[in-house]
Amino acid sequence: MNKEEDILLKEGKMLPVMEHFYTLQGEGAHTGKAAYFIRLGGCDVGCHWCDVKESWNPDLHPLMHAEEIAETAAKHCKTIVLTGGEPLMWNLDVLTSKLKELGCTIHIETSGAYPMSGQLDWITLSPKKTGLPKEEIYQKANELKVIAFNNNDFAFAQEQASKVSEHCRLYLQSEWSKRDEMYPKITDFILAHPEWQASVQTHKYLNIP
Repeated sequence: MNKEEDILLKEGKMLPVMEHFYTLQGEGAHTGKAAYFIRLGGCDVGCHWCDVKESWNPDLHPLMHAEEIAETAAKHCKTIVLTGGEPLMWNLDVLTSKLKELGCTIHIETSGAYPMSGQLDWITLSPKKTGLPKEEIYQKANELKVIAFNNNDFAFAQEQASKVSEHCRLYLQSEWSKRDEMYPKITDFILAHPEWQASVQTHKYLNIP
């Protein structure tokens, strides 16, 4: 990366884009809806079970002009999902401003470990123990999605739920490789705590991105 690219990156005019694609949202409140995903490279939260570890190093992914990727996305769909990696590692002001100009609704999937930026319509907060969310994001989250890898994650889920607004939707989702073990436990937990819902990675069953 040269000095000019570094400046454009900090200004949010360029972003490391791992991939971008048109598909169905597979998880959470908007499951089954058409959406254009923009996956940004870069994450240092370090979940050992992450299924996109290739996204962690931003240097492995090409820098793209934010306005150009916005124009490409908006041609396919007006619902845009920013994901990663950890998208809030980057300044999202330019990207989201252009998307808004093009009439898009913008969703983000984030651990919340970095400060907020950009114009966001739907915030999926998926907190991780290795990098807890900034306090500012809890009350802004539209849905809380906690990944259940082991029994300790149920207590963590309740702890995180105590920090979000009363209007935030609560989801438990098994880590994919543990789904046969964890979904029976998730079911029992939700029956005892009906304010929660189950989220399933339906895109993996449908064999789509």
